[in-house]
Amino acid sequence: MSTTIVSAIFDSRHEAERAVSDLRQSGVSDSAISLLARHDEEGRETGHDGGTQEFVGKVAAGAGIGTLLGIAALAIPGVGPLVGAGAIAASAVPGAAITGAALGGAAGGLEKVMTDHGVSREDAAYYGDRIHQGGVFVSVDTNAAQIDPATAADILFRAGGHSATRPRTAAV
Repeated sequence: MSTTIVSAIFDSRHEAERAVSDLRQSGVSDSAISLLARHDEEGRETGHDGGTQEFVGKVAAGAGIGTLLGIAALAIPGVGPLVGAGAIAASAVPGAAITGAALGGAAGGLEKVMTDHGVSREDAAYYGDRIHQGGVFVSVDTNAAQIDPATAADILFRAGGHSATRPRTAAV
């Protein structure tokens, strides 16, 4: 596989929404963006109405991802329930129709789902820990998006994203 995945984890839903919005404004195609977050049906995060599936659905629909690839509720062993949208959700549920809330079991755990998506092992472990703490994962397939990887990374990290190799900086 010759895709170039650029990814980051966000500490808040607001930052992830901003990153997706900024990517779209830069011309990134909807089908090149993926999201992954813990499923929180009760929306316990302060300042947010509704749960994580509603949040991912809102961001995905706002980015056109929901209509293109759908939203998946993922049951990943050892991690618990997650909600995903985009290519990462599609790859986590092989052979399933990803529409509405298709349930799927992702064999091998979250790290395998991410490394299969093109994320480095080091970042996958880091993201898995942060997702477990309520973070939101966003990735861009820069080949599909026809955007320079450095530009995509700049957009993600400027919005507040971080990774194992690139620490969080203050969002602008």
